[in-house]
Amino acid sequence: MRFITAFAALQAAAAQAQWDGTASPHRLRLNLWADTMMVNAVDMAHCHDGRMFIVERHGSIRIVTDSGTVLGTPFLSVNNLVYSTAGESGLLGMTFDPDFANNGFFYVNYTGLPGPGTTRIARYSVSADPNIAQAASGHIIYSWPQPYNNHNGGDLDFGPDGNLWFPLGDGGGSGDPQNHAQDLRDPLGDLVRIHPESDSTYSIPLDNPYVNTNNDTLPEIYASGFRNPFRFGFDRLTGDIWIGDVGQGTWEEVDVIPAGIPGGQNFGWRCREGISPFNTTGCQPAAFYDPPIKVHPNTPWCAIIGGRVYRGNEIPWLYGRYVYTDYCLGQLHTLEPDGSGGWSHDSLLVSGNPGLTFIAEDSAGTLFTADRILGKLYRIEDACPYDALVITENGASLDAPDGLAWQWYLDDVAIEGANGPSFEPPITGDYHAVVLLDSTCALTSNTITFISTAASVVPRELFHVAPVPANDQLAVNWPSSIGVAALQLVDALGTVRADQPVSGSSAVLSTGRIPAGSHVLMISDRDGHVLFRQPIVVAH
Repeated sequence: MRFITAFAALQAAAAQAQWDGTASPHRLRLNLWADTMMVNAVDMAHCHDGRMFIVERHGSIRIVTDSGTVLGTPFLSVNNLVYSTAGESGLLGMTFDPDFANNGFFYVNYTGLPGPGTTRIARYSVSADPNIAQAASGHIIYSWPQPYNNHNGGDLDFGPDGNLWFPLGDGGGSGDPQNHAQDLRDPLGDLVRIHPESDSTYSIPLDNPYVNTNNDTLPEIYASGFRNPFRFGFDRLTGDIWIGDVGQGTWEEVDVIPAGIPGGQNFGWRCREGISPFNTTGCQPAAFYDPPIKVHPNTPWCAIIGGRVYRGNEIPWLYGRYVYTDYCLGQLHTLEPDGSGGWSHDSLLVSGNPGLTFIAEDSAGTLFTADRILGKLYRIEDACPYDALVITENGASLDAPDGLAWQWYLDDVAIEGANGPSFEPPITGDYHAVVLLDSTCALTSNTITFISTAASVVPRELFHVAPVPANDQLAVNWPSSIGVAALQLVDALGTVRADQPVSGSSAVLSTGRIPAGSHVLMISDRDGHVLFRQPIVVAH
């Protein structure tokens, strides 16, 4: 036991020697969930029962159980229908009918033969075996020919409104040569919104923005001006639509359509790419187009992969952030409102894992991603997966949880020398601790307001202290009727940093050589009784 205790002490000392006492930044990690029998995974869907359905571009859908097992028999195989020779074509997306538990319907988005292919939205049914779909049950409910081999889009999802949404790319060809994305007579470069009917047809929602227009505009179009929105998704809490649109050669962009506003948004392609003009022939002024909320330069980025707003329960600090990535760099990025009408960006996994093709969520809101090249499915997790740190008040001391090393703070300022699991605050203030839990994770605790038992015996308003915070000096004034004999400035550990005898009704403490941080001013009478105390921050 003595050896174990000594070894733990050495571990803690070594950790403390290499740790600066600050908390670790929020970070994410990829935890391998499944790595067998998945080829060219490009999408994931769920049907609220714990299973995950992985879409393979060549034409198969495989089931991964909630324990990470890949079932040997595909859920669906439509390889004979899919044109997947070109790198951006194939079976590209899947979603389940909102009433799947009762009707057994699900929908896929694929590029149909022959090349360069036709975008097809098809409905299928599950068989009596819940792990096998009826391959012969397919009904095409929507189709549109593709002029080139690339920019097919490929995603699809049901919105909170019960309608089926899917974005199409501009049809390919460098620079959208036919200007499809600005032509509302075809759905290329647009976000489509339809309502599937039970007879394998579809209807147009009456509140689509181009319903009953007196021209050739397609009524199924909801928004336009996209280049290749390969992945999009709904915020499961708010219904906001988030779209990652792959750029031409300058900008990758994130677009948002807030829930509850009318459609008709135009995000600018090919007139604009990201925040820059591209081909302005026949275009409107820049203010006519809806701008992206975030852009990334195409170098070193190459193809943005739109993701999801995190609404799970396992990573509280990630809640409400939009998580997305890039195909070539594979880092995980987030966006969240900055409180001033803009967006705050963060990069939370910087090591990179090239080849990520989607970020999707399971029924609980846990995020997953897949590496198309290696055939691996990953669970996105907190890189510091520890419970919240809670410090407690125990009489005159504060106690922190177990760890390798500790740093205590007063009013967000580190207390020099306060590096143990317990700390006795000498003054009133707000205290918290940062605890090193392993070699890479240091978390911040809750904050406790500690009230010192010592109290002033003279009303505070009789003393005037300035400036606050103190810089190179601190001036104190009081009525001459108060018998003040000494002023002391004490730091958070109780060390006296300044001690000055006084007489009369004023004094000036020199604080120029006192370390910056939280202190307390104590004023005493001739018998050593504390007449007044006040927290003071010294800032140089």
